[in-house]
Amino acid sequence: MDVIAQSPDCAGTIRTDLGAIFVSLELSRAKWLVTSLSPGGGEKMSRHVVDGGDLAGLFDRFATLKRKAEARTGRTFPVIVIQEAGLDGFWIHRALQAQGIESHVVDPASIAMPRRRRRVKTDRIDGETLVRTLMAFKRGEPRVCSMVRAPTPEEEDRRRLVRERQELTAERVRHVNRIKGLLFAQGIRDYRPLRRDRRQRLAELRGGDGRPLGPHLKAQSIGCSTGSNCCCSR
Repeated sequence: MDVIAQSPDCAGTIRTDLGAIFVSLELSRAKWLVTSLSPGGGEKMSRHVVDGGDLAGLFDRFATLKRKAEARTGRTFPVIVIQEAGLDGFWIHRALQAQGIESHVVDPASIAMPRRRRRVKTDRIDGETLVRTLMAFKRGEPRVCSMVRAPTPEEEDRRRLVRERQELTAERVRHVNRIKGLLFAQGIRDYRPLRRDRRQRLAELRGGDGRPLGPHLKAQSIGCSTGSNCCCSR
């Protein structure tokens, strides 16, 4: 992943004078945990749960946070969001930006954590840590974390070609090793499943004891060599 900014864990007193509502998102399939710190609310963070995938519910929660902060202070504040780079990809980040919400994706391995804290992993600690990290990053503190540069949809799409080729190559290796293993168990050590004459050689092969290959074994061994669309021929 690409990193564009590096800005130590701010586990000290929370500052609420930055003029924004700071929000962290912890994403899972079933639920999204929203941890927030708003101006006028002291140092207490609030936590709410939104159904996983409910983007409208997430925006409603942001609107509620903004209304409450305005009622307490008489001012309106922007929402700034942080989330970890993970299996959800970058679609939520893009959806937030499309609504004019400042969003950041952080490399979780870059967040400095005291050793004692690492032993206690709960949603509450994780959410608060992300909020504190975001605030420290916005204050410009050095080395607090590394923010990930989200790729564009076009860049993500281009990467799929490389990933597909890697997957096909790995699949070919698995098939080749499987065929070699099947034949090795019959005393055949020199068969090369990727050679152009592999089908002809397979038909002529005999085991170490001189017997021809059984029909089922031959079918298993030729399964990856039966056509031009076979992964071994790519």
